[in-house]
Parts: sequence; structure tokens; C-alpha cells
Amino acid sequence: MRSEHIVRHRLTVSDYYRMAEVGILKPDARVELIEGEIIDMAPMGSRHAYVVAELTRRMIAAVGFHAEVRCQLPMRLDDYSEPEPDIAVVKARGQHYASVHPSREDVLLLIEVSDSSIAFDRSVKLPLYARHDIPEVWTADLSANQMYAHSDPRDGFYQKTKALKISTPQPVLLLPDMTIDLSFFAA
Repeated sequence: MRSEHIVRHRLTVSDYYRMAEVGILKPDARVELIEGEIIDMAPMGSRHAYVVAELTRRMIAAVGFHAEVRCQLPMRLDDYSEPEPDIAVVKARGQHYASVHPSREDVLLLIEVSDSSIAFDRSVKLPLYARHDIPEVWTADLSANQMYAHSDPRDGFYQKTKALKISTPQPVLLLPDMTIDLSFFAA
């Protein structure tokens, strides 16, 4: 007899950490927990690494002490999802992050840089972020040489998506006095 309804066992963040503690997940494993599933992250090519490093450098310079820039570090969305976005700009909270990862309430901007993972980022990560009310997500599509800003999360989707003009410094929705020079992206 064939069942049309498959029930998956979803892992919690606690399960995920326990797997790392006992050695099931290796310390250098490039994985993240998305909706209770352990997802392998795509290998990072040189252009991907360059864009992440350059965006991180420019974000740190732009935000100063008004926010914190975290590069490829965990962010706790709920008990079943702890993604590691390429860049997270979060509220400056001093030593607070020494005891907990940033949560969705801390996020000002997320950036995902995509080459081979663009389909996954669009179909899985963007809806995940929208369901958790992340106010703004930028996606850098390396294959199309284009960056997009997604905002106004409602019902699991971003209602607004716009192509960012690489030639003009771009504002961040929740940091209106700050702009980011993205001209390097076109090079």
C-alpha cells in the first residue's frame, strides 16, 4: 500500500547542535538547518568569496557602530531553522550575541550571494525569510551579474522586488542614513 502523505522527521536546532557535539556533523561541515532539514551549502567559488568579502568590508564601513555585520554566521529563526546567510546586518547589541545568535527581531538586512544556489535561494530561503518577517533581503545573482532587493514580507513572500542599480549607492531600508556603493559588483 502506497501512502500519498509522507511525514518527515524534522530536526530541531537542539538536535542539530547535539549532532555536532557527538561528531555526526564534522566541525568543518558546510551545512545549515532549514525547516528541520540539514542542507549542504554549495562550495564557494572565487567570485562568490570576493563578493562576500567586498560586501562585508563595505557594509562594516557604512554602518560603523550603528549596527553589526556578521559574515556567514548562524541566525536563529525558530526551533527548526538556523540559516547562515552570507551577510547579516543586525542591531548592535554589544555582548548580547556572546550568549545567543541573532534572531529575526535583530535583523536589519540579509544578503545571499548566489551562483549555483540561486534556485534554492529563490525558492526556499527567500520564502523562509519572508515567513519570519525579515524586513529586507538582497540577493546577488552572480550568473546574471545582478543584485535584487526584496522587501515587504507578507504571507511567506516578498511583495516588492527591485533590481539594484549597481552604478548608484544603494540605501538600506532600516538604515536610511546609510548607502552602500555596489559599483565593484559590475567589475
